Amino acid sequence: MKRASLVPEFTVPSPEKLPERWPGREVELDGLKAYVRDTPATAPGAEPAVYVHGLGGSSTNWTDLAGVLSGRLDGQAIDLPGFGHSAPARSYSLTAMAAHIIRWVEHSDRGPVHLFGNSMGGAAAVVAAALRPDLVRSLTLISPAMPFLDPRRSLQGPIVPLLLLPNAAKLAARRMSSMDPEALAAMVIESCYADPSRYPEQRRLEAIEEARLRHSVPWYAEAYVGSLRGLVSSFLRAYLPGEGSMWRLATKITAPTLVIAGRQDKLVDIRTAPQVARLVPDSRLMMLEGVGHVAQMEVPRTVARAVLGLLDELQAVHQHDTRQVATQVRDGVRQRAPQVRMAS
Repeated sequence: MKRASLVPEFTVPSPEKLPERWPGREVELDGLKAYVRDTPATAPGAEPAVYVHGLGGSSTNWTDLAGVLSGRLDGQAIDLPGFGHSAPARSYSLTAMAAHIIRWVEHSDRGPVHLFGNSMGGAAAVVAAALRPDLVRSLTLISPAMPFLDPRRSLQGPIVPLLLLPNAAKLAARRMSSMDPEALAAMVIESCYADPSRYPEQRRLEAIEEARLRHSVPWYAEAYVGSLRGLVSSFLRAYLPGEGSMWRLATKITAPTLVIAGRQDKLVDIRTAPQVARLVPDSRLMMLEGVGHVAQMEVPRTVARAVLGLLDELQAVHQHDTRQVATQVRDGVRQRAPQVRMAS
């Protein structure tokens, strides 16, 4: 593990105004409707990227970061099954979420990709990168929801026992329907941001619109509860013997990895990010003061500086390897050159 390197701040684009949400489209994936927002590159030579949101989020969580990185990355932000505009799934386990990411990369035929994951999406990205290293060029994890067992370290801790109830999804649906969209959006912002006053008004209005969408989707509560159950299950298995442990999977990741977390994260134990970075063989860590659970939304330019630092590092390694191979080929040709002897 090493510290993340940041490119100079002046080299990172600073849009004059917040970008609108990227346009989305429906894609049929294994017979189900999947939804993706394309964040097209603004410069030639851009490399493919896939962005994966967290529990209760959607592809819109990546609007600002993807915009800043569009000079280097040709991005696709996906809605996980049951969230945003994607259809529900038969399973919301973490393994199923990882399988969806893998299938998306295979279906889009753009791999290997620079894979980004936040919260639950980060945990699913860990599984995907461990199982299919051939599809992942680099991995960026932002507040990944990796296992921790102290419920006091998460605002969601008190509701975990309710997951044992067979009608938990109905209870969640009833609770959500009793809240107007503005109050629901405010609750999400309060839990995800270290400083909710940073939340731009444009993004607040978009969050309210997202909350209205959740009211209109009949399977949203089931997807939320099912995904939270899947996360808790992965937490418990992580401390049991066997190959299914999330921590063991982290050690199998071969992609260069950047781990980012906010020290004021209210949803994931902040001790997990350094532990992930210690276990992933080729990792970089950045802990951000005064930042909460969604650093890519709260401080997108700071996150972009670390991502661009990683991309520059990988580019330098590639150029060095290319020069080394060229030198080896040239030296090999010289060694094999025929020796011509002049007649006396």
